[in-house]
Amino acid sequence: MKNQKTPQIPDSNIQKINQSDLSIAVRSFLSTLDMNGESRLPQRAYLAVRHAIRHLQLQPGQTVLEREMAEILGMSRTPVRESLVRLEMEGWVRLIPRRGFIVAPLVADELQHIYEVVEALDGIAGRFATDRASHEELNHLERMIDKQEKALELNDLLLWTDLDDQFHNYIVDLAQNPRLRGIVDSQSDQLYRARLYTIGLRPKPTHSVIEHKAILAVMRAGEPEAVRTMLQSHRSRSRNEILEALRSMPPLPEEER
Repeated sequence: MKNQKTPQIPDSNIQKINQSDLSIAVRSFLSTLDMNGESRLPQRAYLAVRHAIRHLQLQPGQTVLEREMAEILGMSRTPVRESLVRLEMEGWVRLIPRRGFIVAPLVADELQHIYEVVEALDGIAGRFATDRASHEELNHLERMIDKQEKALELNDLLLWTDLDDQFHNYIVDLAQNPRLRGIVDSQSDQLYRARLYTIGLRPKPTHSVIEHKAILAVMRAGEPEAVRTMLQSHRSRSRNEILEALRSMPPLPEEER
């Protein structure tokens, strides 16, 4: 694999979040963990930092200081350190000698490998979902597409990205296969981060909505193999746009790597 330069955050609808905004966002997320009864500190730290990375509140190449994160999370540095070690093992952060942890950059070649897996799994999920989804569940997919159209009318690309993620995840849910769900979950957050990171450099995703409608129509027609092919083609087109955008970005300044 050839070396890839770490891309710079592009100008887009996604604004950079400062330390104060990061603190507000993280504490808001921690409140959801409170409601779900999650009290274990290492797990809370892990989920909060991963959530911040996924949503670009901690951006690719950004340094993650244990002391600052401990202060934001309201806990000691030990559980934060444990969470960062776990995130490093999963590829979310990297440990740089004499610098500490940084958020892992989005590298085109690595993302292509993830997409190759997810494209195949999306197709399998669509095939299973076509056979197993109820009429009402297909209607729910249609309502999701309606919301996507409205988000594009408002030029709210952040909302559209979230709705697009919900659409694909719901199809995986409709497949009713826990093993498939687990494998997809292990990769989908990195793809969400890539979509969010490049949204300002890609064409407005009107074509994605058209493809979502076509996929739903074929699901209603009860054609599982056709759905599999369409979902894989849909993911492939999106992947090509994202990888092209990543490869077009200038590298970060040397001191930010």
